[in-house]
Amino acid sequence: MRAAVLRNGAMVVRDDVPEPVPVPGPGQVLVAVKACGICGSDLHFASHGEEMLAAGAEMEGMPDTLSGIDLATDVYMGHEFSAEILDAGPGTDAPAAGTIVTSVPVLVSPSGLEMIVYSNSTVGGYAERMLLSAPLLLPVPNGLDPRHAALTEPMAVGLHAVNTSQVQRGETALVIGCGPIGIAIIAALRYRGVETIVASDFSPTRRELAARMGAHVTVDPSQGSPFHRSTPAVVFEAVGAPGILDDVMRRAPAGTRVVIAGVCMQPDTVHPFFASAKQLSLHFVFGYDPAEFAESLRAIAEGDIDVAPMITGEVGLDGVAEAFADLSDPERHCKILVTP
Repeated sequence: MRAAVLRNGAMVVRDDVPEPVPVPGPGQVLVAVKACGICGSDLHFASHGEEMLAAGAEMEGMPDTLSGIDLATDVYMGHEFSAEILDAGPGTDAPAAGTIVTSVPVLVSPSGLEMIVYSNSTVGGYAERMLLSAPLLLPVPNGLDPRHAALTEPMAVGLHAVNTSQVQRGETALVIGCGPIGIAIIAALRYRGVETIVASDFSPTRRELAARMGAHVTVDPSQGSPFHRSTPAVVFEAVGAPGILDDVMRRAPAGTRVVIAGVCMQPDTVHPFFASAKQLSLHFVFGYDPAEFAESLRAIAEGDIDVAPMITGEVGLDGVAEAFADLSDPERHCKILVTP
């Protein structure tokens, strides 16, 4: 079987990957991958895997989902996928073979839960075939294009951020950063009926995409602060770079709810005084819950969220390495899909 894997910090294609299993186990299905989006977290792991593993090992209060990963061994990735069912394990209640499905990226196995994100053993969406858990499957409705269904996962991330903010229709929302996370947040804000959505990004291409996805106002921060163009009740920080959060805290109006959706992996410095003096509310978010995943698929399938403008490229497995490099240029791409 063919798959693109991370090896020594670079994506390479293997033709000798063992099939996931000859026959799926109970509760599992074997699927053929139809499409898989390249996530920014995959790009970051490829470049900064050691730092991510170290941060996960240091963090307390929750299980370390990155524990046990060996960067000296090939790493399977790909968690934004749609797929076609090929076979089901014995006694498994699953949709019929040929059904197009998607799923939260988790595999239930006899050894427990295995995240389909980064793994030395669990094959992800950058492969021809993979295993999924039948109870977690969501059939793709309405004849939705499998390429669009693959974007259910990143859109669920945006919906979770918006749900967490408790933003109301009449409030102004400001989105800082219009990469894939920011775009997903903008789409979710529009889906929730928010009447004033302001988007800020240095990139003209990203600002144009933000407008297509639902932003009412776009701002080039090199030409002036977005806080001078709006008085937001909610600010979404979707950049994830050092210094951004402190700048948001300094500029935001008193009482603002700040939702931090960008994942900053470097040490950062903030002035708590800004947040204390203005009584800002800060909420960090990550991922989504299964209900938000299902709602995102339904919204895409029913036309409430149009993800087509986000898809700016499509490659086969042989093109994954080049796609990883191309995604570093915000003027060229938002989301590249891998179609094995």
